[in-house]
Amino acid sequence: METVNVYEAKSSFSKLLARAEAGEAVVIARNGRPVAQLGPVQSQERVVVFGDLKGRVDISDDFDEWSDADERDWYGS
Repeated sequence: METVNVYEAKSSFSKLLARAEAGEAVVIARNGRPVAQLGPVQSQERVVVFGDLKGRVDISDDFDEWSDADERDWYGS
């Protein structure tokens, strides 16, 4: 793992991000003392389960009906 100083990290941040995307970790140091580590993030893929909200969402029977009051609220008198 390579160590770079803060100035170098600021100057070449895009290159360091590319290295992190490639799986490499880099330590950032201030005055020779390590203060941070830049590296790849472990992907956290979310599994989609259809019907997962069944019973947790309540939709009223008239949710798609349009009333005169809705007309006034949306478009004015």
